[in-house]
Amino acid sequence: MKRRVAITGLGVISSIGNDVPTFWDSLMKGKSGIAPVTRFDASRLDSRIAGEVKNFDASLYMDRKEARKMAPFSEFAVAAAVQAWRDAGLPEPQDRVGENARRATGPYDAERIGTVLGNGIGGLDIFVESHKKLLEAGPGRMPPMTVPLMIGNEASGNIAMRLGLRGPAYTQVTACASGTDAIGQALDLIRAGRLDMVVAGGTEASITEFAMGGFCRLQALSTTYNDTPEKASRPFDAARDGFVLGEGAAVLILEDWDKAVARGARIYAELAGYGASCDAYHLTAPDPSGLGGSRAITLALEDAGLRPEDIGYFNAHGTSTPINDPAETRMIKDAFGEHAKKLKVSSTKSMTGHMLGAAGAIEILACVKAIVEGWVPPTMNLETPDLAAGCDLDYVPNAPQQVAVEAAASSSLGFGGHNGVLIVRKAR
Repeated sequence: MKRRVAITGLGVISSIGNDVPTFWDSLMKGKSGIAPVTRFDASRLDSRIAGEVKNFDASLYMDRKEARKMAPFSEFAVAAAVQAWRDAGLPEPQDRVGENARRATGPYDAERIGTVLGNGIGGLDIFVESHKKLLEAGPGRMPPMTVPLMIGNEASGNIAMRLGLRGPAYTQVTACASGTDAIGQALDLIRAGRLDMVVAGGTEASITEFAMGGFCRLQALSTTYNDTPEKASRPFDAARDGFVLGEGAAVLILEDWDKAVARGARIYAELAGYGASCDAYHLTAPDPSGLGGSRAITLALEDAGLRPEDIGYFNAHGTSTPINDPAETRMIKDAFGEHAKKLKVSSTKSMTGHMLGAAGAIEILACVKAIVEGWVPPTMNLETPDLAAGCDLDYVPNAPQQVAVEAAASSSLGFGGHNGVLIVRKAR
């Protein structure tokens, strides 16, 4: 018998809301967070829009002195983790010295609580600014904290320090599947009995001229809708022309089910299954057949002990690129068979943009909310489904639908052929 894993806390920083209630309300209203870039002068780029986090106040979650020692991707991660921690009804540590630090987390031993964060790129903004100073003034003028702020593992490390968590702190890097794989790894750690609780999710803050320029050179970003940015991310639509870069973080508190029940925790849902595979096909493109992603779905279903027809909602990777959307549709059809025609499928990237390493985390969080609230979020801007490319499923176009969801799944497909799928089910 596998140990069951409860989801007891949720936290979000995103372009459509810096807390879970605001984020969910925006999804239900079809609100877009995509707008002209304000972080830098994007006039040299073919794509000049992004899903930037707005009105973020790090001081709500950490000391200002601590925040100055973090890159934005770390700040977003810590903020989402503190939100989730508080949401789970857990006490924040007061004493981190000696033996007291081991018990600073209330009912759990701090050494039995871990952190697993997905991240695709790390502190790219820090790298860009420090490299500029290197070229202009030499290595002696580079900021002393360049390396500690830049490296991708610092987000998980900062969460552990902020909450006093003394179990392992891991960073999962599998491109756009990073957040999904991080939560899957956390599931395995609890099931294996290595940990009792894991703070898990994903984070990203790479809206820089360097990153956007690189994606433009790959011809991956949307360039047609600079004047109407809220229309730019349009998964499965015939007029889609690329993804829109987003940023933010999402974190879940995962606990051993029996221990969560024993402490009287509110349980949102059960994290029931995880599947992963690699296409072994292409560096940046998914296998057009969708077979790699289909395999990940099947593995997740087997892991959860569920049948295809048990899944009521599927949050698609749905990037709004010409290549991804048809391949993912084939993947869904192959894994779900006839049930694919009845399945509610949507892409919340149509509102948040593509949050890279944070995408899988925020999208499984949306699945949890769909189960709890009985509504599934829409795919916005779906005006003309690309039937010629085989995009003919029920993508919940342009308005949420009220649906009783017993179990939901989310997929993430990353550069390098990484495929990850998570399944959540109603708490029982």
